[in-house]
Amino acid sequence: MTLFGSLGDGYVRRALLEVVLLGVLCGAVGVQVVLRRLAFLTTALTHATFPGVVLASLLGIGLVLGAGLFGVLVVAVVAMLTGTRGAGRGRETSSVTAVVLAGGFALGLALMSTRDGFSRDLTAFLVGSVLTVSPSDIVATAVTTVCVLGLLAGLRKELLLGAFDPGALAAAGYPVRALDLVLLLMIEATVVTSLPAVGTIMAVALIVGPAATARLWCSGAGTMTAVAMVIGVLSGVVGLAVSEQWNVAAGGAIVLTVAAFFTVSLVARSLPRGESAMRPAAQEKSVGRPTYS
Repeated sequence: MTLFGSLGDGYVRRALLEVVLLGVLCGAVGVQVVLRRLAFLTTALTHATFPGVVLASLLGIGLVLGAGLFGVLVVAVVAMLTGTRGAGRGRETSSVTAVVLAGGFALGLALMSTRDGFSRDLTAFLVGSVLTVSPSDIVATAVTTVCVLGLLAGLRKELLLGAFDPGALAAAGYPVRALDLVLLLMIEATVVTSLPAVGTIMAVALIVGPAATARLWCSGAGTMTAVAMVIGVLSGVVGLAVSEQWNVAAGGAIVLTVAAFFTVSLVARSLPRGESAMRPAAQEKSVGRPTYS
C-alpha cells in the first residue's frame, strides 16, 4: 500500500499533516540548535521530559501536558545553573547537561517502578507513534508551530547575534539571559510537540538532522532555515511513505530518512570536485558570521 493510495484512511491523513507541521517546526528550531551547538542539551531535554510523562500518567492527566510542564521545570533549572551562553562548549555546562540527561531518564524509570505492571503505553512515548496521533495532537502541533515561528521571526536578528557573538549582544544592551531562556523554551516546546510522533528518544534527530544537513549546503542563516524546513518535511513524508509501503515503524522510518539525507549530503560535500572542493570551507567560515539573509 502506498502513502497516497491510503490517503482515504483518516489516520494516514492525520499522520501526513502531523509530519508536515513537525518538519517545518523542527527544521526552523533546529537551525538555532545547530548554530549554538545545543544538540547535546537538546538530547538532555528529550530524556528529561520522560518523568513528566510518567507523572502525568500516574495523576491521570494528559501525557503531553505532563511532559510540557516538567520540561519547563527542567529548562528553568538548566538556565539557572549555567545559562546558555556558550552552552555545549563549556565543561560546566556539559557536565550539568549530562547529569540532567541521565538523572531525568532515571527518575522516569524509578517512578514507573513504583507500581507493579505499570506500563500504560508509556513506551510509546519513547519511540512515538505518528500513525495514532489524534486531532488534538495536530492542533497542538499547529499552534506550537505558529507561535514558535512567530518568535523566531520576531527575534531573528537578536538570536543570530547571540549565536555568533553573545558578547556583542550583551554590549548592545539586549537581555541575553532572557533571550537564551526564550530559546530554551522554544526548543522544549518543539521536543514536547514531537513526542507523540517520534518519541523522546528520536525527537532530537528530527530537530538536529535537517538543520545539520542544511548547514552543509548553505552559507546564509535564512537560506539554511528554509532548506532545513524543506528537508524536515521531505523526511517526514518519505518516512511515512516507506512505513506504509513496507509496514515498518513510522517513527523509525522518518528518522532513518533524516539520517540518509545527512549521510548522502556529507558524502557529496566531501567528494573532490576541483575548484568546488574549496566551497565547503568558505561556506563554513561564512556561516560563522551573522548573516541576516
